[in-house]
Amino acid sequence: MAIHIRRREMIVAFGGAALWPRMLRAQHAGMRRVGVLMAIASDDPESQIRLAAFAQGLQQLGWVVGQNVTIDYRWGAGNAENLKKYSDELVTLRPDVIMANSSAAVSHILNATRAIPVVFTTVTDPVGAGYVESLAHPGGNITGFINFEYAIAGKWLELLKEIAPQIRRVAVMRESAVAAGPGQFAAIQAAAAPLGIDMRPIDPRDPIEIEHAIAAFAHEPNGGLIVTGSSAASIHRKLIFELAARHRLPVVYNARFYVSDGGLISYGPDFVDQYRRAASYVDRILKGEKPADLPVQAPTKYGLVINLKTAKALGLDVPPMLLGRADEVIE
Repeated sequence: MAIHIRRREMIVAFGGAALWPRMLRAQHAGMRRVGVLMAIASDDPESQIRLAAFAQGLQQLGWVVGQNVTIDYRWGAGNAENLKKYSDELVTLRPDVIMANSSAAVSHILNATRAIPVVFTTVTDPVGAGYVESLAHPGGNITGFINFEYAIAGKWLELLKEIAPQIRRVAVMRESAVAAGPGQFAAIQAAAAPLGIDMRPIDPRDPIEIEHAIAAFAHEPNGGLIVTGSSAASIHRKLIFELAARHRLPVVYNARFYVSDGGLISYGPDFVDQYRRAASYVDRILKGEKPADLPVQAPTKYGLVINLKTAKALGLDVPPMLLGRADEVIE
């Protein structure tokens, strides 16, 4: 009898073992997969804020991590080799859709796949870069949200002149490896010509190059700096703040998070809002819509942010009219 019982237990055990994978497959049959490629670092507080907004947006649309969706994160941290490596990794995981942050990340994702749907954020010129056919009709496997149009770059120069009227020379930190870098510089240059301001592009990629470029530029007086959309600038922003303070250099940035971290002044879109909106496109693609049919969207709001503490440290008196236009003043 004992032998018979053990044999029956073995049959049940083996039967259960055979059944278990089928039960798991059934349990996860409705599970969808989303890949996320961030150009910045995982320990950057700004990246965590943006991804929290993305996850919240998905949850509000009924997507709960671990229940009906899995999210795989990868971080490029401003390194082109990492972006290529992690693009290939994400494509190998065969997600239903990939959300990619910045032109640097998008270019590597599109090199890895033209089949998996892609939603991008914080990309300046997807048409010029060849990512989409047009903003209204993207075509292909990609759509998303641009961070601003080139015309806004002229506004950065206006703000620099307004907060530091003595400016006669302006360096523009850009990312020349992507179409948006030269595009933003050209827009600033066009605005500078009537003002007689001498323009100089700088293309630093690492801390040493950033330090050398800014120190060389600041060697002469009456200079200012504009930081355009750039993964390198975002990653090394604390160094830029230190150099600006050391050389008493007024700097205009393209996004609020620079100023909240210690920068002087910024004008740009709400990037966190872009991630909430990106969740809506991911939701629509998971429900069957195609990226080719979803128009690329522009920002819905821009904000002017001024850090008075930084202005005081630089010896700048912020004009009352400029303060009155600010959406946020950090004291």
